[in-house]
Amino acid sequence: MAVNRGPAATSKAVLFDKDGTLIRDVPYNVDPSLIELAPGAAAALVALQAAGYRIGIVTNQSGVARGYFDEASVALLGLALRETFERAGVEIECFLFCPHHPDGAVEDYGIECDCRKPKPGLVRRALATLEADAAESWFVGDILNDVEAGSRAGCRTVLLDVGNESEWRRGPYRTPDVVAPDLLAAARAILEARLMTA
Repeated sequence: MAVNRGPAATSKAVLFDKDGTLIRDVPYNVDPSLIELAPGAAAALVALQAAGYRIGIVTNQSGVARGYFDEASVALLGLALRETFERAGVEIECFLFCPHHPDGAVEDYGIECDCRKPKPGLVRRALATLEADAAESWFVGDILNDVEAGSRAGCRTVLLDVGNESEWRRGPYRTPDVVAPDLLAAARAILEARLMTA
């Protein structure tokens, strides 16, 4: 999917991976009661939103393709996550997920797609939804597949070095612009980069 780079792409966004980035990674979780924000998540997003960035979440949810849960369950979790951040003063304007996996057992979901990270399709869709200019936007994640997806979509990228990356395969699009130890440091780096280019 092409990013709208015409006059409508006038905003800037910071897009986040979900599990292991914004919230504690509980594998294949769709139970809202298990949502636990990562340290500094609320404060980081408040600062970014105050600086004019629109906030979105882009996440792989292969549990749908594997038959562990359905799309409606992921959507409900996304709603709960939005409400959690809303109580902290943050508006999550976009929550998009990829339900596919090439090894999935559920018909119509066990496919190769263009939206499963590290492919950039879902990131591009989020940018279009937010009418955001990719060159002014960032993608933040905890593994290099997130970095690759964001880079291929034209964003600058932050890798949270929190111990979740297990395959340090370097290559095209897999070198982050920033490596940060946590979300507050990531937000500071994004805001400092913004000041340097202003």
